[in-house]
Amino acid sequence: MNVPAKKDPRLADPREVESIDDLNGAERAAVLLLALGREHGQRVWAELDDEEVRLISVAMSRLGKVQGELIEKLMVEFVLDMGHAGALVGNYDSTERLLAQFLPEDRVSIIMEEIRGPAGRNMWEKLSNVQEQVLANYLKNEYPQTIAVVLTKIKPECSARVLSILPEELALEVVNRMLRMESVQKEILAGLEQTLRLEFMSNLAKTQRRDSHEQMADIFNSFDRQTESRFMTSLEEHNRDSAERIKSLMFTFEDLGQLDNASTQTLLRQVDKDKLAIAMKGANETLRNFFLSNMSQRAAGLLKDDMEMLGPVRLRDVDEAQGQMVNLAKDLAAKGEIMISKNRGEDELIY
Repeated sequence: MNVPAKKDPRLADPREVESIDDLNGAERAAVLLLALGREHGQRVWAELDDEEVRLISVAMSRLGKVQGELIEKLMVEFVLDMGHAGALVGNYDSTERLLAQFLPEDRVSIIMEEIRGPAGRNMWEKLSNVQEQVLANYLKNEYPQTIAVVLTKIKPECSARVLSILPEELALEVVNRMLRMESVQKEILAGLEQTLRLEFMSNLAKTQRRDSHEQMADIFNSFDRQTESRFMTSLEEHNRDSAERIKSLMFTFEDLGQLDNASTQTLLRQVDKDKLAIAMKGANETLRNFFLSNMSQRAAGLLKDDMEMLGPVRLRDVDEAQGQMVNLAKDLAAKGEIMISKNRGEDELIY
């Protein structure tokens, strides 16, 4: 006798949605993604985590028929909600994914390397860490005046090594140009920087892997204080040269004391006040006074009161708060809103 097979309840006849009010959050997302299709929806899918993909996929499979007019209403509602939200979340990963949609992979890598930088360093500092032979080979084909400008902007020790490699006659001409050099117009300096970035640094990024010390400096920047100290102490015992190079590439909380006044005040306006109080609890007196001197008398007084009210603070919380300030400074530097460096003098602009 033929016995009818039991029907899986999950395969019940799909319902027809009559109103967008009948849809829950996952179902609304499912409708939108179905309407967007593969071409326009893949960017959204890429932003979802595994659990969100699972929930939306389940809702999509059980959705049933949705009339065109309901899809239109849902789209309008979504656009209005987005308009009222007033903000979007942007980060390195989402930026990189977006650029990859319309730029070649090597170009995206160059742009993201420039944005992230190692420890937020600017182009001139990057140039100072290029192997001197590589930099000298590039510069020897430039005009002496151009070489002179470049060598005044990079670190003195790097300039010395490059000069020692250049042909003697050219090197002497460059030295004389540097001695007679007057102020360089801002527009000329910006044009030179742009040329170096596009013609030299981009080609260098294609032909050379990122320096391992730069990568390790980024890792050390992400350590908590105790872990960083433990690894650095061990590294100093086995390879002092590498330890010193990593230290020079790291950007730490203490390096915030090298910010100019305008950059410091920009940072203070955007940092979370509760986190600022915790970070200052663990700062040395010199750094604490540096930040207080860049605040109004009233704001400085409030910060001192907040610090006193905190009482004892765990070292882990201090490390976290200070790390957030460093990351915020790097983000602001990447946007061009502040300038950060290990040494203020190296970033002075010539006008």
